[in-house]
Amino acid sequence: MKTIQLHVDADTDLATALAPLRAFDADLVLCFGAHAFFRKSALHATLRAAAPHAVLAGCSGAGEIFDSQVHDGTLAITALKFTSASARGAATNIDGMADSFGAGARLGSALPADGLRHVLVLGTGVHINGSALVEGLQSTLAPTVHISGGLAGDGGAFVETFTLGAGGSRSDQIIAVGLYGKSLEIGNSTFGGWVPFGPARRVTRCEHNVLYELDGERALNIYKRYLGEYARDLPASGLLFPFELLRDNQESAGIIRTILGIDEATGSLTLAGDVPEGGYLKLMHASTERLIDAAEHAALKLQPLSREHHGPALALLVSCVGRKLVMGDRVDEEVEAVASVLGSGAVVTGFYSYGEISASEFIGDCRLHNQTMTITWLTEAE
Repeated sequence: MKTIQLHVDADTDLATALAPLRAFDADLVLCFGAHAFFRKSALHATLRAAAPHAVLAGCSGAGEIFDSQVHDGTLAITALKFTSASARGAATNIDGMADSFGAGARLGSALPADGLRHVLVLGTGVHINGSALVEGLQSTLAPTVHISGGLAGDGGAFVETFTLGAGGSRSDQIIAVGLYGKSLEIGNSTFGGWVPFGPARRVTRCEHNVLYELDGERALNIYKRYLGEYARDLPASGLLFPFELLRDNQESAGIIRTILGIDEATGSLTLAGDVPEGGYLKLMHASTERLIDAAEHAALKLQPLSREHHGPALALLVSCVGRKLVMGDRVDEEVEAVASVLGSGAVVTGFYSYGEISASEFIGDCRLHNQTMTITWLTEAE
């Protein structure tokens, strides 16, 4: 496997910047960047001209990861050329949040099953139920096929996000990349670093990912009381105080849910993924040091794979916009921590998202996560 990376500023001529791709003859091009790039049709046309045979996949985010740094307002491009593996792309439009499961099922059915090892999925970051999307994918994929990826962003505005695939850049499409071949070595890891506080609250009324009541009271009212002065900045300030899902015995289930929107009229909170009625939730907060340590912990779980394979590797990082807000100017440190653990052989790219998709360990059910550092590590055995 060979890789090449390009970093494009907003003022740079796109065709000139992408010229190195023409001689590379990529099989897969991943593209993450600022919202403004994806609003223009020129991005897709220029990428296609520079990489005519490649599967194209990308999305807007709340920050793009290039090498070991986090950038805003730029475009991070990573191209892969496989030795014997291959990639196939698929896309589907999503008709609102209720179509999340159906969109996932359509994507899974669109990818040829023979030899499929892994699916990278990039979804819109608004008007979507991320956990239903994952369940839809799993309903049509073989149990041995793992899934990772994330939900697009728009710099924290939560208004309009974009994904990019073979048909161009759109705000209402989900993209999937199927990875094929016995030569591929793939690992996933995810870790949060957030700390719960306050009492456990019972979910007394919800519909999928819309939370109406906690302990019989309007969920928004309870949430505002806990946030205090932060409540005036909702829904954006909700990124700083996600919910932890608890089991029936009120122990941690290892799943976090971010608030994507609020409805003053109904007193409800729209979350990035489903919560179970009758279950328990607890508020969470974090510090910069805890989040950096958690990112390093996620990388350490992949270190045995990275040490075993010394050739070029891809480390696709999908972290959460909420983490970026907490860490502020120190956000680079979580990416640097991951890169340091995985070593110089790993090419690092990715984006800050509105939801992260990954299995919790090397083997296990894929879930929608929030507020985590998620890593997909990919290489090809020579």
